[in-house]
Amino acid sequence: MKELRPHQTGAVAMLREAIGRERIKRLVLDLPTGAGKTVIAAAIIRMAREKGNRVLFVVDAISLIDQSVQAFYAEGICEIGVIQANHPMTDWSRPVQVASVQTLQNRGMPQVDLVIIDEAHCMYKFMTETMASPEWEKVPFIGLSATPWAKGMGNVYQKLIAPVRMQELIDREYLCPFRVFAADHPDLSGVKIVRGDYHEGQLADAMNDGQLIADIVSTWARLGENRPTLCFCVDRAHAKQVQLRFEDAGIPAGYIDKDTPASERHAIRRKLDAGEIKVVCNIGCLTKGVDWAIGCVILARPTRSEMLYVQMVGRGLRVNPPMPDCIILDHADNTLRMGFVTDLSRGELDTGKRGERGASERREALPKECSAPGCGFIKPPKVRECPVCGFTPNAQSEIEEEDGELVEVTPGKAKRAKSTMVDKQRWLAELNYLAMERGYKSGWASQQYRSKFGVWPNQLNRAAMEIAGPEVRSYVRSQQIRYAKSRAA
Repeated sequence: MKELRPHQTGAVAMLREAIGRERIKRLVLDLPTGAGKTVIAAAIIRMAREKGNRVLFVVDAISLIDQSVQAFYAEGICEIGVIQANHPMTDWSRPVQVASVQTLQNRGMPQVDLVIIDEAHCMYKFMTETMASPEWEKVPFIGLSATPWAKGMGNVYQKLIAPVRMQELIDREYLCPFRVFAADHPDLSGVKIVRGDYHEGQLADAMNDGQLIADIVSTWARLGENRPTLCFCVDRAHAKQVQLRFEDAGIPAGYIDKDTPASERHAIRRKLDAGEIKVVCNIGCLTKGVDWAIGCVILARPTRSEMLYVQMVGRGLRVNPPMPDCIILDHADNTLRMGFVTDLSRGELDTGKRGERGASERREALPKECSAPGCGFIKPPKVRECPVCGFTPNAQSEIEEEDGELVEVTPGKAKRAKSTMVDKQRWLAELNYLAMERGYKSGWASQQYRSKFGVWPNQLNRAAMEIAGPEVRSYVRSQQIRYAKSRAA
């Protein structure tokens, strides 16, 4: 049995206060990756057992039952029965029961005095209806989640308890630090948004581009430091294609999806631990309940879901000596779009009310990519000098000339003015960089500029050059796709 760390002791104390003195029966415990969810759950179960109470621990997949039982045994919780067909540990008389939501939905809830729900943000209808029924109103339900941000959680649970933040765990060396590199900037302009995230079919088409997949392999070879790696892909075809490209490059790789048998998953993990394979390509099925020794995470799957984003990155944040940190190779602009995972948090549960803050509480400024050629390191907000390559960009003036009058471009004005002279000069400078990078003929940048703004850049500095960012790269790529389609037609 492990000794509780300060934040774990604090979590248990906060729960006891809420249930005991405040008489709250529906609570969510916000526990980032590495906070010791099993250790805290075991401490809660021990306290319940000291009072003679029966406990039900609910997982969101049958595949996680045995893993949970083993973890509780390691914490000295041995009076366990499992609710699952033909399971050798089935014993309804045991005071601690472990079951999946799916099994409980078919067999019903056992009579217990406390229910602990793992991955509570999944919000299964059966569990929410059980929690709302009169016969269970006096039984405490404790939800555990690293991302308790699902819509409507505040209508089911009464209180959110957040004893520690992810950055605190990194600072205390309970989690490892991480470095993020923006490897590519995929063009997602034509991908629709369905139920808050990208349309999977259209997303797969966008990410299956041969050059993007080739860059995934070459970037890992350059920056991955030969570390054991998880690669998160869009769908089966995409994951298989990425795996094949790694193998064609002489880098042994594995593949896992939700239908991969448990025995095969264990074999792939053993090979990864032994160094027989270097990369495991998967389709979102290794986002939770996975405690592998990972030193690098490849994000080849764009998402607008902060929950999925945190879950993917979190697989690489456990401390794994001798690896000093985790390398995140973000081929999907997730970090530039949402910020670092350490900046995502919420102070309250979502109730779905209009006007309620939908996004996570994050810093006002988002991180930015280092603009030095070949670097791609994502710098924290307001950091000018790149910690990796030492490059410091030239300060950009916030003054533009308009009709002979100097006008200050404030943040508010910058959002409303879509094509200021500053914007136009930046576009031309970044187009010049792309022309140099790709070996295009002189005049290409001016042609692209005219296509974008409808005029020639006569009054601009045509020799200016600046590292091309995601916006300009996406625009050029969309123009090339449009041209290719017109040629094909």
